[in-house]
Amino acid sequence: MKTSGHTILITGGATGIGLALARQFHALGNQLILTGRDAAKLTTAAAAMPGTATFPCDLSDPASLDTLCDYLTTNHPGLSVLINNAGIQLTYDFMDEPNTLQHIRTETSVNFTAPLILTNRLMPLLSLQTEAAVVFVSSALYIAPKRSAPVYCATKSAIHTFAKALRYQLEGSGIRVFDIIPPLVDTAMTAGRTSGKISPEQLAASFIKGFGNNRYEQHIGKSRLLKILSRIAPSLADKMMKNG
Repeated sequence: MKTSGHTILITGGATGIGLALARQFHALGNQLILTGRDAAKLTTAAAAMPGTATFPCDLSDPASLDTLCDYLTTNHPGLSVLINNAGIQLTYDFMDEPNTLQHIRTETSVNFTAPLILTNRLMPLLSLQTEAAVVFVSSALYIAPKRSAPVYCATKSAIHTFAKALRYQLEGSGIRVFDIIPPLVDTAMTAGRTSGKISPEQLAASFIKGFGNNRYEQHIGKSRLLKILSRIAPSLADKMMKNG
């Protein structure tokens, strides 16, 4: 994959991993569209990247997804890269949390259903390009989950599996499917965790290098070590991540 000259949609592009990816792809000469729920944060992020477009969207709302896809079809027909980055992690006891049903709906819609819908709806645009890509952000927690976030871990495992299966379906086409598998990243989601984190900028730089080299499944940082450990000593990997 070339790393410049693309039109790229990044979900959750105003903060964290999404913003780091946006900054580095912008510096390489790509046209960006950032989406997320907070219009003010999107405006602030785009102000530092001339030419960047923004479009507020609630990924948990099907009508909002439809509006986003219609906007892209009309205004950005050259879309060539979709980065499904947005995610939400809620930590709670599955049996005792009074809002469990709402939490289930929120996490599954944002982390799993929305990326699938966007990918499906935007496939006609991507298929028009000579080179295109769909990028998913899963998690090392697909390898070994933690007890405090069972639904989050399940959605990330599902995204990882979907990315692999979609890659099989698109073999021979001009659309490539990438899966970013991060370790613990220093974002608002991991606030309070004081050690073992990499920066969003480190993650973005590592991914973009692999993107240019067509590394479709990218275990970044300590997620590589966890994958190896899960093969050698799966019970130890589970034990290490259980209370993570």
